[in-house]
Amino acid sequence: MYKFVIRRVLLMIPTMILISFVAFAIIQLPPGDFLTTYAANLAQTGTQVSESTLANLRETYGLGQPIYVQYWKWITGMFRGDFGFSFEWQRPVSELIGDRLVLTLIIALMAMFLTWLIAIPIGILSAVKQYSIGDYIATFLGFLGVAVPDFLLALVLMSGAVLLFNQSVVGLFSTEYIEAPWSVARVIDMLKHIWIPLIILGLSQTAVNIRILRANLLDELYKPYVTTARAKGLDERSVLMRYPVRTALNPFVSLAGWRLPDLISSLVIVSVVLGIPTTGPLLLGALKSQDMYLAGALILFLSMLTVIGTLVSDLMLAWLDPRIRLQQYS
Repeated sequence: MYKFVIRRVLLMIPTMILISFVAFAIIQLPPGDFLTTYAANLAQTGTQVSESTLANLRETYGLGQPIYVQYWKWITGMFRGDFGFSFEWQRPVSELIGDRLVLTLIIALMAMFLTWLIAIPIGILSAVKQYSIGDYIATFLGFLGVAVPDFLLALVLMSGAVLLFNQSVVGLFSTEYIEAPWSVARVIDMLKHIWIPLIILGLSQTAVNIRILRANLLDELYKPYVTTARAKGLDERSVLMRYPVRTALNPFVSLAGWRLPDLISSLVIVSVVLGIPTTGPLLLGALKSQDMYLAGALILFLSMLTVIGTLVSDLMLAWLDPRIRLQQYS
């Protein structure tokens, strides 16, 4: 087990290096750079920037250097805790992404666990009571959750909160806690506002997970090993939870590493609509303005979550299903 974990952790190092190179290269693909976008935005307001000024700024920021020089400067700086400088915000990247990464991770993890908490019992009930009223209701809600876009649900909830309760659900903190340092009171205030994005993010994921668990459990319920367990005299609940449900949960665990970045990508548009200070709006703005160090750092961190999540899901899957042996991954 320990050898497997060490091997996977060591494999993460070249994987993250390759991801960082690809991310940095993709950011450089659009024509021009940050200063080109900056000059174009100023030109739309009637302000012109001279070529000499742009050349001086490009030299100051190192934008005139070859891409491999810029990449090497950026990636080696990360080992010193220097993630680069945001051209748009005129601040170090590390100062911009700290709290936003924490909030993004908290919302995504809470949404994923809430999704499992709701989807697992409903999926089991839907499979065991196949073609019952509850099964039809779960199926209908599943299709509805998949069909409704997250941003549309966010707009509906915003409008409903204002019209029915005369209350705004925009943002993640009350006015007095927006710029306040972290404290118990700020955490409690966040928990009062976080349920809206959790509902929005969790609806579509819950619907998908219900359908996955129902389909997998229906495949397992009538297999010979379940019949054998019943023949040994085990009660129906023990048979259900110890054998077919445990096997049917494999997709939940195996896909956990991909659900997290999927939730984070869904959170981008939801954060823009609801005004939530996560990495989503920051990344969207950085990509639009070609703020390469800020965009590259955000993409790298979000990719790291995927790699770590995949490692955790592999370990959990090996623990959950005794048929899986770590030697298969060796």
